[in-house]
Amino acid sequence: MGKRRRAREAAIQYHFWRDLQHGHGPERLDDFWEFCPATLRVRDFAQPLIEGMVAHLPEIDERIRRYCENYEFHRISAVDRNVLRLAIYEMLYRDDIPPVVSINEAIELAKTFGGGESGRFVNGILDRVKNDLTRPLREAVAKQNSDAAK
Repeated sequence: MGKRRRAREAAIQYHFWRDLQHGHGPERLDDFWEFCPATLRVRDFAQPLIEGMVAHLPEIDERIRRYCENYEFHRISAVDRNVLRLAIYEMLYRDDIPPVVSINEAIELAKTFGGGESGRFVNGILDRVKNDLTRPLREAVAKQNSDAAK
């Protein structure tokens, strides 16, 4: 498994932990890494994902609510919700990651950790998010400020 896939798994695990603690994560991120050991290379990719998701959580959750018209937000499984959060964060705030990569990774993570329909559910929501993007879908944008809001 590649470092980026492992880093994405760690980001989802961190936010799953936050969900179980009603929005509170560990006091220090090092506490999370003790619970979920990872190499330095994995941590280096995961850390900005984790912090970015926390920083933009209200906007990300609002986007999920908007596209789950006939499904209540709190009824989305914690795994699916956090896979969606990660992918939407990458699609909106990480220009260095092509949106199609974020979508494909999210589908695979949902299939691995979610229920039988998780891959299809995640794909459906992310397809709608993708349609709102104004940047190229299959290529990264030159890295200027990868966490700048669009």
